[in-house]
Amino acid sequence: MSLSDRLKEWESSKVTPALKKIPERKKTFQTDSGIEIERLYLPFEDDYERQRGFPGSFPFTRGVYPAMYRNRLWTMRQYAGYGTAEESNARYRYLIAHGTTGLSVAFDLPTQIGYDSDHALAEGEVGKVGVAIDSLADMETLFDGIRLQEVTTSMTINATAAILLCMYVGVAKKQGADLKKLSGTIQNDILKEYIARGTHIYPPSASMQLVTDIFEWCGDHLPKWNTISISGYHIREAGATAVQELAFTLTNAIAYVQAAIDRGLDVDRFGGQLSFFFNAHNNFLEEIAKFRAARRLWARIMKERFHAKEEEAMKLRFHAQTGGATLTAQQIDNNVVRVTIQALAAVLGGCQSLHTNSRDEALALPTEEAARLALRTQQIIAYESGVTDSVDPLGGSYCIEKLTDEIEERVWDYIQKVDELGGAVAAIEKKFYQSEITESAYAYQMAIERKEKIIVGVNEFSVEEEVTPPLLRIDENIRAKQIERLRSVKAKRNDSVVRRTLAQLAQDAAASKNVLPSILAAVEAYATLGEISDTLRSVWGEYRD
Repeated sequence: MSLSDRLKEWESSKVTPALKKIPERKKTFQTDSGIEIERLYLPFEDDYERQRGFPGSFPFTRGVYPAMYRNRLWTMRQYAGYGTAEESNARYRYLIAHGTTGLSVAFDLPTQIGYDSDHALAEGEVGKVGVAIDSLADMETLFDGIRLQEVTTSMTINATAAILLCMYVGVAKKQGADLKKLSGTIQNDILKEYIARGTHIYPPSASMQLVTDIFEWCGDHLPKWNTISISGYHIREAGATAVQELAFTLTNAIAYVQAAIDRGLDVDRFGGQLSFFFNAHNNFLEEIAKFRAARRLWARIMKERFHAKEEEAMKLRFHAQTGGATLTAQQIDNNVVRVTIQALAAVLGGCQSLHTNSRDEALALPTEEAARLALRTQQIIAYESGVTDSVDPLGGSYCIEKLTDEIEERVWDYIQKVDELGGAVAAIEKKFYQSEITESAYAYQMAIERKEKIIVGVNEFSVEEEVTPPLLRIDENIRAKQIERLRSVKAKRNDSVVRRTLAQLAQDAAASKNVLPSILAAVEAYATLGEISDTLRSVWGEYRD
């Protein structure tokens, strides 16, 4: 009797009588992407070498490194930053003391969109959702006592990524660091800003030039630096499904690679400096499969579409962060459980670095105690769970392998649609991504309101709560402190040098030359972030949706 015949016999003789006594809990079981979860998964035949392979070998389904966590754990990179540079520096030192193995900088909204703290539009926002950085002086304070050559740093910054990168380099140079050994990541993913976040400044064409300027400059000066972190995280936070998160991230990545090739850059050289950033959401099995599918998809895109020859250029290395949108203000201790499940999915999916959200982030920026507990969650998974002892321990699971294949197939469909629209930039202009995400977000919310999707403590199992947990409060006087610091910097610097460097920047931008050298010169003359951004605005203009 064949396996399929035995399955039918099992369903008729075992399943049907059992369901007559106790029906299944739901009519259909499916992932958040709408993929049906079968009652039972069975072995299936395929080309193992082509579809799965071995860890560290094409197509990297089972991991980008041969031994994965058996020889080195992922980087525990806790995202942090608020208030002034002094306060954020203290938080970084606190996290390092408690075992974090990489820094991750959160910048405030004015810094993200190119305004100094004294700008009228900065009022009420300085230091609120991240640290305020106006000049190289702030960056020097931010990393005071931290040797940049000895740590890896990720900076979540996009429209002003080139400026913040140059500030980081300026600090490293003052510390006497060897730039060839400097390692870290700049997010630098502007396309997803037009899709999901909105902290863009310049039109897409100018923004893409900045991205490729960074690729080119880092290839020559910062060979160990990840020049971009192509981000699905914010796309998922905006309401996308797991399949959409992966598909839209990869179509953006295709646009970046094509832009770099059109610039004349070598895919085998810059390809190894690309990295990715994904969300770790609640649906445990789907998330693990998503990460595995991501590696296989990217390897094939780089090899078959862009003709990369070096395996390093085909490896999808990714940072994961647990799902901020999944955290609830109700019963915040439940968030610890959610984050643990999500972090475990990221580890079983083979992440290279990980941030775990804190229990109180639905209410405020995390307190020290909440941030420490989030870090301890990673450490317990790493050192106590045993899941790091084997490479891709869920590989071969009938369910995981089938989900991996299904996600890959659906992502290819989306990639084809975006290609037919003319690529990622054209798809953004035609509002394709935005409408797809809006529909998914609406469907997800309706499922919650109809109780088709249960959120514990929100639409089911709720309780009356009176106790308010201790929350981090941001000093309302931060803006005044930043403005005073800004005035002091301007009073001490050489204004003629500043004017000269900004004039050179405007000239280079107008001539479509690589602007990184002139930005670095302006930064080292203590030109402010706002002044540099305004110089580029005067040449490129601003994008208005």
